[in-house]
Amino acid sequence: MKPTPYGPFPFSPINRRPPYALPGGARVALWVIINVEFFGLDTPMPGDSNERPKPGDHTPMVRHWAQRDYGNRVGIYRMMDLLQKHGIRATVALNSSMCDHHPEVVEDCTKLGWELMGHCRTNTERNTEVPRDQERAMIAGSLDRIAQFSGRRPVGWLGAGLQETWDTVDHLAAEKCIYVADWVNDDQPYTMTTDKGPLVSVPYTYELNDTAAVVRSKQTPVEFERMICDQFDVLYSEGATSGRVMAIALHPYVTGQPHRMVPLARALAHIDRFPGVWKATGEEIARHHLSAMGG
Repeated sequence: MKPTPYGPFPFSPINRRPPYALPGGARVALWVIINVEFFGLDTPMPGDSNERPKPGDHTPMVRHWAQRDYGNRVGIYRMMDLLQKHGIRATVALNSSMCDHHPEVVEDCTKLGWELMGHCRTNTERNTEVPRDQERAMIAGSLDRIAQFSGRRPVGWLGAGLQETWDTVDHLAAEKCIYVADWVNDDQPYTMTTDKGPLVSVPYTYELNDTAAVVRSKQTPVEFERMICDQFDVLYSEGATSGRVMAIALHPYVTGQPHRMVPLARALAHIDRFPGVWKATGEEIARHHLSAMGG
């Protein structure tokens, strides 16, 4: 992608598009993403508001690290139980280092039939912080490690911190990814044009994201529940004429805390009251889009 004032896709106001059809006449594609991430105890970590590590930060940063380790030891399993009860197969935004350090978690995700999506090697490494001539190797290495462990190479990608360089989408297409989730600028999938072929943007979310809403913006668990329900109600109404994607992005160290699980359960129960909701993975949404577009 060449540096330009706009992205590698046409500007498309949603009111000037033909109706977007989802499978089975669904109004909303519900996409739940669980960010399963590795942080090294010997590596400086992001601060409480997700600010980047600073020169001179010392290790071990025990409290910061232990909070996140809780998600992999305990929180993820609460979330697995809850999503199973609601018939949701999540997409896992997976740091490939989890395969080396905490393989049990990755094994348990795959046993549930969850999709594994590439998400850098660790969450302390971002595409924008890798030397330009090493970015493709980082992406390829992350995807290859997950494939080696799980038996299936991911076809989707979410950058740590939703960060990209001008080269990222070209590298993803070259590595045979079919979709990317960094671009939070729509409620429907769309097709990007890259130097290596088409790439689907599947609508991820910065709004219904527990780190953005709860950790950074200090929304309470009940307020986050309200946000999920209100978001669904609006998209469901709009989906009567043209389908929408509703993403919910969750982190086990945040929402996997006991006191945050009950509000999430109530929000999912609210969604379950409505017909016409397609509970999908990112890959399923992307492949439906490609099929509908004749790709």
